[in-house]
Amino acid sequence: MNQQTPSFVSHVDPYVYQTLHGITGAFVVVQTIRGSVSGNLKTVMPDHIVVESGGSPFYIRTQQIIWVIPKG
Repeated sequence: MNQQTPSFVSHVDPYVYQTLHGITGAFVVVQTIRGSVSGNLKTVMPDHIVVESGGSPFYIRTQQIIWVIPKG
């Protein structure tokens, strides 16, 4: 019997990743397809970012980001 192994596919935008990585630690406003999140950009990974807002981490898939504004 042939077993199929699930595979993980993720689209990475290297320019977005590099730009966001350069502003890690900054206060940002992130517009997603579901709304906006503002807070401190804690982590940048190739497929997602973590924004801390109100003491809670928000994990946002990079594919869902429309725009990002760094503040100060």
